Amino acid sequence: MTTHARIPGVFSPVLTPFDETYRPALGRYVKHCRWLREQAVGLAIFGTNSEANSLSVPEKHSLLDALLEAGVEPAALMPGTGACALPDAIDLTRHAVRSGSMGVLVLPPFYYKGVSDEGLFRYYAELIEGVGDDALRMYLYHIPPVSQVPLSLDLIERLLGRYPGIVAGVKDSGGDWNNTAAMIERFAPRGFQVYAGSEAFLLQTLRAGGVGCITATGNVNPGPIVALQQRWQEADADARQAGLNATRNVFQQFPMIPAMKAAIAWKSGDPAWATVRPPLVELNAAQTAALKTALDDNGFDMPGASALADA
Repeated sequence: MTTHARIPGVFSPVLTPFDETYRPALGRYVKHCRWLREQAVGLAIFGTNSEANSLSVPEKHSLLDALLEAGVEPAALMPGTGACALPDAIDLTRHAVRSGSMGVLVLPPFYYKGVSDEGLFRYYAELIEGVGDDALRMYLYHIPPVSQVPLSLDLIERLLGRYPGIVAGVKDSGGDWNNTAAMIERFAPRGFQVYAGSEAFLLQTLRAGGVGCITATGNVNPGPIVALQQRWQEADADARQAGLNATRNVFQQFPMIPAMKAAIAWKSGDPAWATVRPPLVELNAAQTAALKTALDDNGFDMPGASALADA
């Protein structure tokens, strides 16, 4: 497979396929990751759309190890290692760093709401000190619509001051462009890498000085997203962005994780891909039919998706 030594500008929070007993399906998982890498997409395994908070710590260890054993290059990996329990976050982060992963994506502890910046600073500081490895590169994960625990600009400032280099960047999934722009303006001059949390903000992010996006639909529409990230200074960039928005808007009409898995099941010819782990449920027949019609009307395709089917 093709390798890409530099840090990718587009990452996908990789979907986790499950078998009929809701165990991770390693064969499908490795095939999907290889397919994404062939299109220069980085692998943000154990992200929101990976159903990461429905996976155990041992399962995450096993999935990461399976990718390494399959020859997926660690320089393309950004495992999600945040957890409500600090010892779990330290364990997962140590494992990722020792694997050679280029970085880790770290949610705040999200169960308790209304926590202070001081509490969040202590969490991230204890995580960094607990890992105790200068090779650690931490990307903060700001997703207040889901976590209900925002990461303020002042918190990021404090973490950068204490741990320059180690605190390497952020995924901003807040949905507020003004916040993303403020992160870029305030921190990017220090080498802090700002990724938008959706390709809907990709062109704006790149024009402002950010580095790219970490986006759910990178799982199903990787080629066009990477093309914009690589060719954003060309004359057709706005048209490319409009095309990405149209595809994303289709998926956003449905529960996103089941919809993306349904699309892979359809395009790969492998119906088992549609399985999600409870408490999520698959799209029903009417939803699946509506999704296919809308995607067909939009000219959607997944070149090479037949490779994602489990033999």
